[in-house]
Amino acid sequence: MNLKIAVLSGDGIGPEVILQAKKALYAVGVVYEHDFIFEDALIGAVAIDKTGSPLPEQTLNLCLNTDAVLLGAIGDPKYDSDSNAKVRPEQGLLKLRKELGLFANIRPLKPFKGLLDVSPLKREIVEGVDFVIYRELTAGIYFGEKKLNEEGTIASDLCEYTEEEISRITHLAFQSAQKRRKKLTLVDMANVLETSRLWRKIVTNISTDYPDVSLDFLFTDNAAKQIVTNPKQFDVVLTGNLFGDILSDEASVITGSMGVLASTSLGEKNVLFEPVHGSYPHAKGRNIANPFASILSVAMLLEHFGLNEEAKKVYEGVEKAIEYNVVTIDLNPDSKFGTNEVGEFVSNFILNKDDLMYFNNDNVHLGQSTIV
Repeated sequence: MNLKIAVLSGDGIGPEVILQAKKALYAVGVVYEHDFIFEDALIGAVAIDKTGSPLPEQTLNLCLNTDAVLLGAIGDPKYDSDSNAKVRPEQGLLKLRKELGLFANIRPLKPFKGLLDVSPLKREIVEGVDFVIYRELTAGIYFGEKKLNEEGTIASDLCEYTEEEISRITHLAFQSAQKRRKKLTLVDMANVLETSRLWRKIVTNISTDYPDVSLDFLFTDNAAKQIVTNPKQFDVVLTGNLFGDILSDEASVITGSMGVLASTSLGEKNVLFEPVHGSYPHAKGRNIANPFASILSVAMLLEHFGLNEEAKKVYEGVEKAIEYNVVTIDLNPDSKFGTNEVGEFVSNFILNKDDLMYFNNDNVHLGQSTIV
């Protein structure tokens, strides 16, 4: 298979973790005889610094004319601390989602066995957890009309949804539930929000098309509690943009680190893959950022294009790295391995470089010769 992939490394640790993702894809290409063509482009703070725009037209045009987009991270402290900044890195990501029509963000939550004791939650709570969050991505309060009075004392953000915007992601979520354990949970605030009441009405109506899937409802505050007290109850979680943003980040504690969470953003024609974590500017250039989320985004990319055997190999590489403690310091504070070494390990595993993968007992059982 030949795939053209737009690579938007972005800010902070983005370029470092995306490099490891590209290594994994390159290894897959070698072993399974695929041709992955990478084309790099700017987005976020680095794009503002070089072009004045967080999403240059050249970047957008590239993304509109590729098979997939691989994104790193967006954000920079110099914009976070400036409340008067008119142009911000995050505007580039929001515009990209809108222009590509990426209306569904899909975030799977399934802890690796080797990380069950890394989670701050008790092992009996996280063991066996396997659910996926479907977050609406191109509507709601993030995209609604924003107002600020002349005195700067009153502000508002409009939260607005249409039937079409709700329906299209709802069908995807139900279809996913049909392939899983046949349960869908809608998370909203229908007790106080008119938009949530519209969600409930539309989702309930659509549920009749999927009689084999059970539907239940949770208010957002209750869902936040249930995610950390009884996450095994969930199969497919469907929710709006703001609630999905918050709840999916909260759910990351189940896995022990946001550094192992990947995601897919899906549209009618376009698709984007990215780690859930942010730009982590304090780790930039220090070779300590966890590349697993970016590498697992590659696995989701491969699955999207039907390359399931190849995706399984990537998952196995990450599992093997965790099993033999070839991880970054967020997963093991005493680890001597960094971003590059972990990435090399996974790519070497995919390449079946067994002669490079054995350590002595003073280090780690598996690794690669360049870091022994």
